[in-house]
Amino acid sequence: MHELKNKIAETFKFIKDELKEIPKIDIAIILGTGLGNLAEKIKEKRNIEYWKVPNFPVSTVKGHKGELVFGKIGDKNVVAMEGRFHYYEGYPLDQVTYPVRVVKALGAKILVVSNAAGGMNPAYKAGDLMAIADHINFTGVNPLIGPNDESLGPRFPDFCDLYDPKLIALAEQIAKEEKIRMHKGVYIGVTGPNLETRAEYKFFQMIGVDAVGMSTVPEVIVARHAGLRIFGISVITDVCLPETLKPCNIDEIIKTANEAEPKLTKLIYTLIERI
Repeated sequence: MHELKNKIAETFKFIKDELKEIPKIDIAIILGTGLGNLAEKIKEKRNIEYWKVPNFPVSTVKGHKGELVFGKIGDKNVVAMEGRFHYYEGYPLDQVTYPVRVVKALGAKILVVSNAAGGMNPAYKAGDLMAIADHINFTGVNPLIGPNDESLGPRFPDFCDLYDPKLIALAEQIAKEEKIRMHKGVYIGVTGPNLETRAEYKFFQMIGVDAVGMSTVPEVIVARHAGLRIFGISVITDVCLPETLKPCNIDEIIKTANEAEPKLTKLIYTLIERI
């Protein structure tokens, strides 16, 4: 843990030197597959590519640009991650979740996290949005395993109301005003990179899952450990009902995410303005 704190300090110093000054960040945003255009709406923006940042991995996934974007949304100072890291890329979870530690050090109090997910609820359609009300960690791993530094977070963080109810309620209000079709449901995190089998989809339905994806859960675990409030949202990019399952590929998923992106951008932008 001492090594982790030294890495965070090194990354913080690099960002400070690169930007000359860092306004205290209010909100951090993680943008998933095909959902990077929100960064274009950020005002007074300054970008840093991941490969330049000490201790940062580099995203290898199609649809992930790989930049930190600093700037403003409304009167909030924000940093957006255009692209994230995944366990299936071969990165250990301390690297997958490292950016969350960094944004906390930059002052962030809230994490807004988005992803592309498969819809398990029969009421969902491709292109819908789903506010994450809760999650199931089905990855078999946890980024908090190992020594704990109480200065970074408690040994046994409480996950009651993991996804902030007030932020969910605000998002629901905005979706209603903007006539955006948004559900609220349970997200299950898996490792990937393969899509799931019919039997797995059927099992997920049986245990109350509404959407499935290959990210978000490790980042959210670390965000809560670090004391951040969390709002999570999924773009439903394909419908994964076991009885009517059809082959799907990443290009189709990215296409659907791109088509849904304008309404997701509208929702998140307005949410951040109103927080």
